[in-house]
Amino acid sequence: MSARDEREGQEEQEEREGWEDWFDAEPPYRWPIPPPEGWTADDLDRVPDLPRRTELLDGVLVFVSPQTRFHARTLRLLERTLLERAPPGLDVVRQMTVKLDARNRPEPDVIVVPESANTGPDQTWYEPEGVALAVEVVAADTLERDREVKPRKYAAAGVPHFWRVEPDAEEGLPVVYVYERDPATKTYALTGVFRDRLKVAVPYGIEIDLTAVNRRPGS
Repeated sequence: MSARDEREGQEEQEEREGWEDWFDAEPPYRWPIPPPEGWTADDLDRVPDLPRRTELLDGVLVFVSPQTRFHARTLRLLERTLLERAPPGLDVVRQMTVKLDARNRPEPDVIVVPESANTGPDQTWYEPEGVALAVEVVAADTLERDREVKPRKYAAAGVPHFWRVEPDAEEGLPVVYVYERDPATKTYALTGVFRDRLKVAVPYGIEIDLTAVNRRPGS
């Protein structure tokens, strides 16, 4: 066999393998078609193959973009410290949905709930009545949702405390905006803005060194 014949045979083999790979590849994701009345909170557990971390706002499925390094490290710091300081009977849960009503099931980045609200390993959501604190770490594509839409819904559903976390424009460290719910208006009121160090007494006493966001735990 000549070198040319050998080369052509190799090219034909590669072409066959390429077509085999194409046929074996997974089909493209088919986005679910919403019903005329919109999705319901229970649909999040029924619709197959939804992207990870899908939430529901006003009957519309919201797909979360890949998180940034700031987002990931801020969540690590907040979850760890909140859990370390939590009194007996309270638990800290990361990225679980809260069923506010039939058309709204958002997914806060972190929530504080009573341990009695944990129903088992297959649990996918919490009732808003048990949520003591909801935390949202803001990303570029979630500014309006995290600043306006979701806090308004959390407050209306009775969640007493809300933190919004954004990166400082200069150093990229977390800045925490702390809110408390006014029972009369059922809206949040800003009670403090914390840089470098967060110290609050509610929902329980906690102090967080925000400058430690990029340090290893225990260092």
